Amino acid sequence: MLEIELKVRIPSLDPVRTRLTESHAQFCGSVHEHDVYYNAPHRDFGVTDEAIRVRYSNGQAVVTYKGAKIKSAGLKAREELNTGLGSGEIFEKILERLGFIKTAEVDKVRENYRIDNAMISLDSVNDLGTFAEIEIMAEKDDAEVPARIEKISKEIGIQGEPILASYLELLLAKRSAAQS
Repeated sequence: MLEIELKVRIPSLDPVRTRLTESHAQFCGSVHEHDVYYNAPHRDFGVTDEAIRVRYSNGQAVVTYKGAKIKSAGLKAREELNTGLGSGEIFEKILERLGFIKTAEVDKVRENYRIDNAMISLDSVNDLGTFAEIEIMAEKDDAEVPARIEKISKEIGIQGEPILASYLELLLAKRSAAQS
């Protein structure tokens, strides 16, 4: 599956939340997500533009592999593979025993909404700020998906420059800038 998304930094979640309510978007709940990212011993994911993470949320753990980004009409698209884990902590130990190195941890509170086949997330990310994401999962790089995402963004008032970087990349860039 391809995850095709628009991510925009927004000054406040409230106006978008209000527009979502007015547009009768389905509220799917709020969740705290704690993501732990690893780098591989045999290749640098920063160079290959891949990611592997263990996400803790609602008492469950999921491992996700994200492939290199694919340009899709100015939006971010990438392969995403997910599977549930019996124990995230044990899986993390397995990764460490195999030589994977913990890169960073990202904490966020995410409010999820649905409009048709699109998931809209309002994120408060520790050390980064507030963001809105519109995501559609597609079997392939479907030319209609970017137009659908743009239509939703206008309907719910998401404006701003699309961010193609992941929260991990934004966090690492911020840390690097602080050390300079």
